[in-house]
Amino acid sequence: MRTQAPGQSSLLFLDVAQILTAHNIPYALVGAVAAAVHGEVRATTDADAVLSVPLPQLSALRSAFERAGFRAEVRLGDHEDPIPAMLILQDDHDNTVELLAGIRGLDPEAFRRTITVPFQGDTLRMIGREDFIAMKCYAGGPQDIADARAALTRADAATDLDLLRRLTRRFGRAASDVLEQLLACSQRQQ
Repeated sequence: MRTQAPGQSSLLFLDVAQILTAHNIPYALVGAVAAAVHGEVRATTDADAVLSVPLPQLSALRSAFERAGFRAEVRLGDHEDPIPAMLILQDDHDNTVELLAGIRGLDPEAFRRTITVPFQGDTLRMIGREDFIAMKCYAGGPQDIADARAALTRADAATDLDLLRRLTRRFGRAASDVLEQLLACSQRQQ
């Protein structure tokens, strides 16, 4: 593993991505790492990704990570959890990567809209901008809404509003309402 100390979860994800790619499992980085690409950089030690993987394959994937030297644990969500399962990976320095086995409402085409981001001489797959904003509207916490707002207001990136609205509707009425409030607020500020 490339990590040498605590606080290097993003670096640990390079090793994770290598194994995911070897197993032909589509992934997209989400969370704070994606926020740094789509909006504002904020301090974090997290590296989270969503996978396109059937639940039965998650146990086999856990075994592959254990063989590679990771501590690995599968946690299953209940019927109300928007995340059906999660594979939590750690190294000897307690750096952690959480791999989400899907998110209820996420468009399956999100993995085709990922963007490639260079990192430490390698490349990683990041969730696309519209998918990121839609997911953040769905999560709905104060930091999530701040992340969505920052991604919406980035001057260097155009937003496909039709796609964004369609993706957000997949997460339900509450997420759509949050998005429309953010859009109305950003229009007033222009």
